[in-house]
Amino acid sequence: MISTVSLVALGGACGAALRYLTGVGVLRLFGHQDFPLAIITVNVVGSFLMGVFVVAAAQKGLTHLSPLVMTGLLGGFTTFSAFSLESANLIERGAFGQAAVYVFLSVGLSVGGLFLGLWLARGVFA
Repeated sequence: MISTVSLVALGGACGAALRYLTGVGVLRLFGHQDFPLAIITVNVVGSFLMGVFVVAAAQKGLTHLSPLVMTGLLGGFTTFSAFSLESANLIERGAFGQAAVYVFLSVGLSVGGLFLGLWLARGVFA
């Protein structure tokens, strides 16, 4: 258990550092943008890498690296990759209605939760 937690922590630290460096790189390449280009970049790349790893790990017998790569590295790089994986799992199972509800609720409630947090924090720290 301790070694698994250590792998998650190591992967998370690396993933978070990579997310930061990606943001710096995008800023240097494109300058400040009103559109969240750095975030969409890490979300799309992280989702792509999650898909690649799921298949590669299953075919190559590397599922024992899932805590390091999926939870840690990609979770630190972006949690959007896990959301994408769960959405794809529902769709592949033919649960199209559940997938639509999951996507709608995940995005809607996450954005709503962010705005609620902003509103509350602005009230407390105003």
